[in-house]
Amino acid sequence: MAVAALNLAAFTAFGLDKTFAKGGRRRISESTLLALAVLGGSPGAYAARRLFRHKTRKQPFVAQLHAIALLQGVLLAGLAWAFLSAGS
Repeated sequence: MAVAALNLAAFTAFGLDKTFAKGGRRRISESTLLALAVLGGSPGAYAARRLFRHKTRKQPFVAQLHAIALLQGVLLAGLAWAFLSAGS
C-alpha cells in the first residue's frame, strides 16, 4: 500500500509540476521529484513523464532518474534472488 501511495504521489507531483510550468507558477523542485522516485515512486514518475511529456530531455535530471530506477531494479533482483535461494 505504501509503494502505491508513493507512486501516486510521484505521478501527481510530476503532473502538478508540468501544470505549474505551463502557468508560469512556482515549480516543484527537481530534488523533491527525485526524492519521490528514490523512495519507491519510480514507476509513477516514469508514467507521468510519458503521459505529461514532462522532464523527458532535461539533463542531468533524466540521467539521475534512470540511475535511481536502475539501482532499484538491481536491488529488487538481488532481493528476489536471495528469497528464491533461501527456499532451496
